[in-house]
Amino acid sequence: MTDVTGVPDVLHTLFHSEQGGHEQVVLCQDRATGLKAVIALHDTALGPALGGTRFYPYATEAEAVADALNLSRGMSYKNAMAGLDHGGGKAVIIGDPETIKTEELLLAYGRFVASLGGRYVTACDVGTYVADMDVVARTNRWTTGRSPENGGAGDSSVLTAFGVFQGMRASAQFLWGDPTLRGRKIGVAGVGKVGHYLVEHLIADGAEVVVTDVREESVRRITEKFPQVSVAADTDALIRTEGLDVYAPCALGGALNDDTVPVLTAKIVCGAANNQLAHPGVEKDLSERGILYAPDYVINAGGVIQVADELHGFDFDRCKAKATKIFDTTLEIFARAKADGIPPAAAADRIAEQRMAEARRA
Repeated sequence: MTDVTGVPDVLHTLFHSEQGGHEQVVLCQDRATGLKAVIALHDTALGPALGGTRFYPYATEAEAVADALNLSRGMSYKNAMAGLDHGGGKAVIIGDPETIKTEELLLAYGRFVASLGGRYVTACDVGTYVADMDVVARTNRWTTGRSPENGGAGDSSVLTAFGVFQGMRASAQFLWGDPTLRGRKIGVAGVGKVGHYLVEHLIADGAEVVVTDVREESVRRITEKFPQVSVAADTDALIRTEGLDVYAPCALGGALNDDTVPVLTAKIVCGAANNQLAHPGVEKDLSERGILYAPDYVINAGGVIQVADELHGFDFDRCKAKATKIFDTTLEIFARAKADGIPPAAAADRIAEQRMAEARRA
């Protein structure tokens, strides 16, 4: 997958570059509510595009479009590796959800989703929650991530964290020969919707945990429940922590870049954040440093497994069984990477691209 952040000419990227290849990009505006949104459909070879709605105060509209392109492309690969009959899509709403999010705006957004006639199925993401999806669902029937009271599965963060934990266990199995984090020092950057559930799994497994988050209340929630958890001042301090075995980026993307990779003390990177690799080549830098990278879109697929199941009548046990397979999928990727002499990220891409290509030929 190739990052398009910073590309000035979005149309050229969409139609003429290797970073593009998207089937459809919809720019949405509702003046009455102040809604400005982008819905990007990357690939529907495997089925209707599925991916969440991010609500974020982007600095520019071009940045929002670039994020939608990157995220939707990532969803194609994620859904393919998760074994789902869905392509990749993503939506972004431009603005600060703390100040502009209203019921009317969400209803207007839902109407735009409905206008795609089922080509795009939406769900929660950064800045949107179950209650928001309940509102969006009032104007279209292609909304997942709803509350159980409204026919949904509720918070998908639970299974997302569970899947990340399975990927971490697989990473430990591959590197150390034992699928446990007991006695290992794990650094978790971002302990919000997914990160705090991940910490619970790690503590239960006997790991030593260090956390950091830009929101003090998120850190406080963790330390009040688990006093044994240590706190790093910020992510920069966390990744330099002496004796760190695993680094789990669980906030926004771009966590692995030219500044962070050279100073990482961890032997494994395995976290919930999307688009962790800031640009092409970072995966090679990690491999050259001997750091095992669990591809983000593979190990954080528990949430999309859950929301996809809503479309067929949600069953938590069925979803958890599918999310448990992330352990095996992660090991398969590491084995393919070793056999082909390539980084795990490249191995995962090859497997996903093969499945999408086979679907197009079918």
